Amino acid sequence: MNNILMMFIFVPILSFALLGLNFLLAPSNPYEAKVSAYECGFIAIEGQTRSTFQIHFYIVAMLFLVFDLEILLLFPLAVTLYQVSTYGFVIALVFFLVLTIGFVLEIGSGAIKITDNK
Repeated sequence: MNNILMMFIFVPILSFALLGLNFLLAPSNPYEAKVSAYECGFIAIEGQTRSTFQIHFYIVAMLFLVFDLEILLLFPLAVTLYQVSTYGFVIALVFFLVLTIGFVLEIGSGAIKITDNK
């Protein structure tokens, strides 16, 4: 039997079997604290459902994702640098240059500026 066809048959059967075993064998004892929303360890104040959230953390997280994907896209080039020849290397340099220009613009606009709120 073909390996891919085997995986399309075997993986769903195995996943449903393990999911069924979990439902049958796992203890189920829900109580109020277990089924309530997780509030990061803080006791929720009555009437206040949201706390202040600084957008700076969101921007830093988005920038981290962009540069993490940059590393993900440049890793195959580093592994196969001898096979991609000069053309592939120039394309990677252009990609890296565009991301570097974006990074410089982000620094210039103050998006990465670390503020000290004392």
